Amino acid sequence: MVVLTANERHALERLETRERHVRRGATLQRDKDRAAEMFILRKGMMMSSVLLDDGSRQILRFHFAGDMLAVSSLAYRAASETISALSDCVVCPFERPAFAAVITDHPRLAALIMVCDQIERAALTDRLAVLGRTSAKARVAAILIDLRNRMRMLDRGITMSFTLGLTQEELGDATGLTAVHVNRMLRQLEDERMIARDAGRVTFTDERALERAANFVDRYAGLDLGWLPAGR
Repeated sequence: MVVLTANERHALERLETRERHVRRGATLQRDKDRAAEMFILRKGMMMSSVLLDDGSRQILRFHFAGDMLAVSSLAYRAASETISALSDCVVCPFERPAFAAVITDHPRLAALIMVCDQIERAALTDRLAVLGRTSAKARVAAILIDLRNRMRMLDRGITMSFTLGLTQEELGDATGLTAVHVNRMLRQLEDERMIARDAGRVTFTDERALERAANFVDRYAGLDLGWLPAGR
């Protein structure tokens, strides 16, 4: 665990001086929009997606409070993905010069942001492997584990039970399955006593079996942050 200095915390707070409210279902950024801003998600849940040639949608990532959004704006003139709100959200927009100041004045903080980006890249690589090489049951099991783990990082009170907060269509767009197929796989996981469902809540009843079914890899285990520069 890395403890931020007071100056580092203040630098992050400066990125969050403005607020923008985004209603559930609204789009924060569209693919191919001019990439002018990045955002920190302060409250709520969002998703990044792309529209495929056949008109279907592929959800790339789910975002939770504390996540930095639209980081590709650092490299491109146009947005590379669409970002939409899955709940009522609050985001804090900031522009490239503000981020450049963080890199210049707080190299360790910039390195930590890079580390988080690499963890996300590794997790996305795992998801691509799941989409291309595993069964529908493995895909659904993997997305459930990932969502629970992300939520638990924000709320340590979450253990085996959590509110999913997604439709089966959204789960399908994240796993490359139809909503009907997602429902079938959720029922199969229930029948095999790996999960239980009740009024929008999912409970892991056999977490180890679920992890085996998902070919789960914990990308937060084994982190090596000893190389980070000293904080300022």
